[in-house]
Amino acid sequence: MGKRRIGFALAASLLLAATADPALQAAAKPPNILFILADDLGYGDLGCYGQKRILTPNLDRMAAEGIRFTQAYAGSTVCAPSRCVLMTGLHTGRARIRGNARIPLRPEDVTVAELLKKLGYATALIGKWGLGEPGTTGVPTRQGFDYFFGYLNQHHAHNYYPSYLWRNETKVRLKNVVPNEDAQGGGKASVRAQYSHDLFIQEALQYIERHQQGPFFLYLALTIPHANNQAGKEGMEVPDLAPYADLDWPAPQKGHAAMITRMDRDVGRLLARLRELGLARNTVVFFTSDNGPHREGGNNPDFNDSNGPLRGIKRDLYEGGIRVPAIAWSPGRIRPGQVSDLVWYFGDFLPTAVELAGGRPPSGLDGISIVPTLLGRQGRQKIHPYLYWEFYERGGAQAVRMGNWKAVSKPWGGPLELYNLRDDLGEQRNLAAERPDLVKRMRAVMNEAHQPDPNWKIPRPRTKRR
Repeated sequence: MGKRRIGFALAASLLLAATADPALQAAAKPPNILFILADDLGYGDLGCYGQKRILTPNLDRMAAEGIRFTQAYAGSTVCAPSRCVLMTGLHTGRARIRGNARIPLRPEDVTVAELLKKLGYATALIGKWGLGEPGTTGVPTRQGFDYFFGYLNQHHAHNYYPSYLWRNETKVRLKNVVPNEDAQGGGKASVRAQYSHDLFIQEALQYIERHQQGPFFLYLALTIPHANNQAGKEGMEVPDLAPYADLDWPAPQKGHAAMITRMDRDVGRLLARLRELGLARNTVVFFTSDNGPHREGGNNPDFNDSNGPLRGIKRDLYEGGIRVPAIAWSPGRIRPGQVSDLVWYFGDFLPTAVELAGGRPPSGLDGISIVPTLLGRQGRQKIHPYLYWEFYERGGAQAVRMGNWKAVSKPWGGPLELYNLRDDLGEQRNLAAERPDLVKRMRAVMNEAHQPDPNWKIPRPRTKRR
């Protein structure tokens, strides 16, 4: 009996010690989920991805304290379809929204917010939506979000000093004056009193405080460093050019860099608030970008090497248009100091979030959970047989990533280009003529992955004039 009592006491003490371990306690509870999405941030725009001149100390620290992914991909090469892939777990060959046309999500489209809400999460979107116009079935509050504050469409979001934003389904008037405001709220402000990005950060900090009992899902869709296209060469709108104001750079490049550093500062504020509230160990934070860097608003992506070693920018299906910086951080769950070459994309977020929340992802998705990689169980990580993208502007394009191989068909249905990304990250050596077997396989995948949709007509080849 004595030995049994000693054994029981030892087991009880071990159990007590385990339950007292903050990391184990955090891992036992459904975590808060904070997904921070930058807008048009390039693969090479952060210090931890090789940037030399734009300062991003907080995101660099976040990467050092978590996982920095080297082969993460956006859902598309432009705004709306990329966000649709993120929300629904379906690639652009099957998603409801495949381009920047204003087509809303339908009631039958299932979003990550809806699924997390069913699992007991408070859900909020702060920032830019792009998946439903006012009064349609696609607005955030009809797609699983309890709370929304921001822009409904990408055109309105061009304007960093808008005259109004949306709170849930109601317009909130701001102090800015936009003299030639168009029907969508776009334009260039003459009175710049409230910078929308700053309002979003303020809202996010307040939301975290209000919901610190958790669990919550906060989708913080920032608009930095997108350009205000209606402002022409003055489109890199930011209240302060610091710390670049005195540099001998073109004004748009100072604005672009200042926007990124401002965003970096605010990501640091968000992580600090999580720590202050004792939430860091039970919150999983993701940071990434919706597509590659832009050449808009006077910005030159080559000036500070925004796409790093990659070819192409926004609106390309080469790596520079779709491969994005991606960081995951959670002191209670994710081991620090990791660099992962896992190939994953926006469609994987929905099943990942649902699994983190303790649920089971629905069937029929294109995405797969990356929870095993986040938790250091790489041996259990499923691998995509391929990733697929399609794009409808500029004659259209398709792309497939399969293992180390990448195929691009541009224009749609045109000759297929083939690259080995392991040896040719910059996609400079087209190996299609040398590997007709792979060309055939890649073309078959493109044909299989694309499902026709009446809203998205395959671009017709342009005929040359005689």
